[in-house]
Amino acid sequence: MTPNRPYLIRALYDWILDNQMAPHLLVNAGHPGAEVPAGFVQDGRIVLNISPTAVRGLVLGNERIAFSARFGGVSMEVSVPPGAVLGIYARENGRGMLFGDEEIDPDEAGTSEPDPEPRTPPRERPTLKVVK
Repeated sequence: MTPNRPYLIRALYDWILDNQMAPHLLVNAGHPGAEVPAGFVQDGRIVLNISPTAVRGLVLGNERIAFSARFGGVSMEVSVPPGAVLGIYARENGRGMLFGDEEIDPDEAGTSEPDPEPRTPPRERPTLKVVK
């Protein structure tokens, strides 16, 4: 299967805009293929405002997220692979989603077979009583 991160980024971008808020990306600036303005990187990360009023030509693709924006008054091109995105959130309230470091490829993760014997016994479901 293709990675789900680009799809989640697009969905959350739309959700944040639908709620009249400004979407921001938290990006790993050291990720291979990340092209971001180095002067604005802190601790290996950069926060990018991707609201329609802050960027031009935004493309939220499966292979690249690209746009042009002004940084310190200078127009720059930004391009990052979706795998470099650590999270997307609304600036106003911080709501959004953080992503793990890597997506798991089931073919490389080993067997998906269940263990022959469970390590811990299954818990019984509690019985609920209606009290009047």
